[in-house]
Amino acid sequence: MQITVSGLPGSGTSTLSKLLAECYDLELISSGEIFRRMARERGMSLAEFGALAERDPSIDLDIDKNQKAIIHSRENIILESRLAGHMAQGRSDVIKIWIKAPLLTRVKRIQRREKTISFDEELKKTVERERSETLRYKNYYGIDITDLSIYDIVIDSEKWNQYQTLDILRVAIDALVGPE
Repeated sequence: MQITVSGLPGSGTSTLSKLLAECYDLELISSGEIFRRMARERGMSLAEFGALAERDPSIDLDIDKNQKAIIHSRENIILESRLAGHMAQGRSDVIKIWIKAPLLTRVKRIQRREKTISFDEELKKTVERERSETLRYKNYYGIDITDLSIYDIVIDSEKWNQYQTLDILRVAIDALVGPE
């Protein structure tokens, strides 16, 4: 089984990917974690590293090339990243999930997780990060990140807690996979 989980920052992709990986005994590969690690290794914030990635396309292109190789060569995985679904586009055997939540909900979650700056500062930072990513995806690949038509499942994580959202996703995934 191969699953991609995508969504904007703070939507719950990391949490739900971990829970899904546990439920289905799948390996979890998170491009967001790779990106954050690369930023830390350079002593940069996510915003600073995102700005660098805008100027240096090799950063995104390398991460995305690796994602594409993973989704086309490995089984029993969950690939979690903003573009994971797009990296598997055209693959009907890959379950593509988009997790969404309203901006203010996402910012509250990020602020609760990061515990470093005020809500207003986090809101500004998140809006800038999303603007930067949207621009890069459009420029590099012609991808409109707001077009959710490629996804098999789209769910709003604001409406339920993480376990309720997981339960809904499991029902949907099991229905798509069919009887074992």
